[in-house]
Amino acid sequence: MWKKYRDLYSGGEQIRERASEYLIPRNKEPDMVYQERVARVFYENYIGSIIDWYSATLLRREPVLVVEGANDSGKQFFNEFAEDCDLKGTSLSDFFRQQLVNALIFGKTYVALDFPRFSQPAPNRAAEDATGRSRAFLVEYTPNEVINWSHSSDGNLQWIVIRTSCLRQEKVTDSDWKRETRWIYYGQEDFRIYTRVEGTEAKDAAIRLIDQGKHGLAAQLRVPVFQLKVSDGLWLMNKAGLLQLEHFNKSNALAWALTMGLFATPVVYSDRDWNQVVGEGYFIQLGPDDKFGWTEPEGHVFQIAADNLERLKDEIYRVCYLISQAASPQATGASQSGLSKQRDFSITQEVLRAYGDAVKETIKQALRAIENARQDGLSIEVSGLDEFDIGDFSNELDDAQKLLALGIQSETMKKQLFKKLALKYFCDARQDIKTKIAGEIDASFK
Repeated sequence: MWKKYRDLYSGGEQIRERASEYLIPRNKEPDMVYQERVARVFYENYIGSIIDWYSATLLRREPVLVVEGANDSGKQFFNEFAEDCDLKGTSLSDFFRQQLVNALIFGKTYVALDFPRFSQPAPNRAAEDATGRSRAFLVEYTPNEVINWSHSSDGNLQWIVIRTSCLRQEKVTDSDWKRETRWIYYGQEDFRIYTRVEGTEAKDAAIRLIDQGKHGLAAQLRVPVFQLKVSDGLWLMNKAGLLQLEHFNKSNALAWALTMGLFATPVVYSDRDWNQVVGEGYFIQLGPDDKFGWTEPEGHVFQIAADNLERLKDEIYRVCYLISQAASPQATGASQSGLSKQRDFSITQEVLRAYGDAVKETIKQALRAIENARQDGLSIEVSGLDEFDIGDFSNELDDAQKLLALGIQSETMKKQLFKKLALKYFCDARQDIKTKIAGEIDASFK
């Protein structure tokens, strides 16, 4: 199932290479005909575009991270972490944009929290920071890589097993590739990593333990893996996958029928025995009473099929809460009022907010776990991901001015209001700039 869902999302050459797995052959269809249909296959990828639209729209503005406390070095770490959370230069916003894509495809995704490993412990905190031991980073895993797990009675993970696999060469001059499989076990305190290398010279390679010890969250008695999960009703690929496959098969069947219709068959009506050669570059000789014509479909079923494909496309968008984007009024012959479009998009906004809540909660859990492991003495809040219209900020600014005009005597309210507006306006600025702005607003109310 995971491979099928990934193929439906990716489309393109990935679907073409595996077309025989998804293009259903007709009953008693000749193999040569089926193979030609496979060679001509195409895929209209609606669900992939829908998932990308949700991830792009939700994280059009970065989540707002508010880090408060007196530890400047800790704040500096989280500023750097927001810009590079996986030691590969990926910002926290981009990282979780991809996690949302994975969650919409697979229903859930996993994020592991890790720290660089050294053979000897650091003598003090300054040495930890200097050598990079305290530089936490995130690693993503999809559900097909998580092969076993167990939950405790409170719903938290007791342990989890992750399996990854890749092809690699020991040296650039090696002619053979070897498959390396790794198993990573995380408990509430410890971890273990096993590996097996299979290649032309190691077909029966044994599984070896290559690393073990305490992980970064051992002091918290917590498995360092966080799950971003959406409900079944918000699992878009699961809701639209079968509709997308039906559309794929019917669109290819219609395209095949139209292609075959281009090669009309000649028909000769004659009482004589017919033994003339027919084809390009040939001519035929007809008698006085002979007739010549062509057979071709009338096209009634083609129109029915085209209408059915349009309905399937609309249904894909409807089950994904994007009916307003299904088709243009010119395509459907119908038009929507402005109020109707606003109501349709209000449903989409509620779905976006549900995704935003799930993403914020996962980010919050990861950041707070990092802060607890580093013992920086900071408080961390995550907000945002709840405004999706370009005009929302001006509306929010008007609402804020009206709130201040009420004359409520609360310095805390004003401070939080100013920080929320400023951080939302500068959502695309670097995290260290946003942290400095928040600190200056705090200092202005002292």
